[in-house]
Amino acid sequence: MDITPEVIHQHAGFPEGLLLDCGQTLPDFRLAYRTYGALNAAHSNAILVCHALTGDQYLAETQPVTAKPGWWENLVGPGLPVDTNRFFVVCSNVLGGCMGSTGPRSTKPDGEVWGTDFPPVTMRDMVRAQQMLMARLGVERLFAVIGGSMGGMQVLQWAATFPERVFAAVPIATAAYHSAQNIAFNEVSRQAIAADPDFLGGRYWTQGRTPARGLAVARMMAHITYLSEVALTRKFGRKTRRDATADAATETASNFFGDVFEVESYLRHQGSSFVRRFDANSYLTVTRAMDWFDLAAEHDGDLSAAFAGTRTRFCLVSFTSDWLFPTAQSRAVARALNRAAANVSFVEIETDRGHDAFLLDEPDFHRTLAGFLAGCAEHAGVV
Repeated sequence: MDITPEVIHQHAGFPEGLLLDCGQTLPDFRLAYRTYGALNAAHSNAILVCHALTGDQYLAETQPVTAKPGWWENLVGPGLPVDTNRFFVVCSNVLGGCMGSTGPRSTKPDGEVWGTDFPPVTMRDMVRAQQMLMARLGVERLFAVIGGSMGGMQVLQWAATFPERVFAAVPIATAAYHSAQNIAFNEVSRQAIAADPDFLGGRYWTQGRTPARGLAVARMMAHITYLSEVALTRKFGRKTRRDATADAATETASNFFGDVFEVESYLRHQGSSFVRRFDANSYLTVTRAMDWFDLAAEHDGDLSAAFAGTRTRFCLVSFTSDWLFPTAQSRAVARALNRAAANVSFVEIETDRGHDAFLLDEPDFHRTLAGFLAGCAEHAGVV
């Protein structure tokens, strides 16, 4: 069962199940996915794109629930940096997600909803599920794995777990572990959801309810971290407006002095639109997976050991105004890769658009990605 049962998501089923890092076996799971372009005769041109926390598999087409453009339509497509005339591009909804992949709103083999019984998943669980999908699609070795933010964590996990299956890796605006500050932001968001009276201890679906207000606040909180002060000031400043869409409760609590600031109205819109497409228990599941991510911890605290002997080519990208995953964290990964004698390049993109810059029209970023992929394709003989 999806949060949007009227949408039939393309998916692959895996009745063999998956043994998770927590020790539980997830039986008969499925991954929803989309593909763009065509797999070549040598099966050597596949690129896996890993989505961020609230993303999904619809990266280069209209999202069927929101009717909005795909989140990377400016980057994936014919003639674009990730050129679907040349590459076979795959994007899957992560394990634990709510856009067709098995997660808390899915049904168990006994027909009951997983809900709060859904086991905790890790980045490595997500990646191992993706590897099973790649094998199902006939891809034994990926030309490249690309992703930003949480997607970048998956890229790093791919390179560490399946180095022989990844020719090139592009971790964007990410880190090898979730910082204490980011864990704190996630916990505030989770507590907002848990405090919603409609959360019902995580069993809201049994009463046909949704913790809409708590989930909206969680999204608002997270969205602030994706932006920069400069970008917010440029777009909104201290402009005010009359928010005619606010309900009575919000008017009483938040609009006591009349007009609301434009930035408040913007965040409310982000929160309300998010509730219509995302499940609260999935949000808890996936944010927790981010918090537990620590690639060095899997190797006794030595991050370079995670990449020992790797032949994967890396291109790390950060953005100057990203305070959620600042450049220093990408540099730490680059230094670890250098210690492992990996083939690595690193680019810091000058922008004032914050963490979300990797989703926006950033020409320097697009040129960097296009150039790196073209060089790798030439070396690998991908035509």
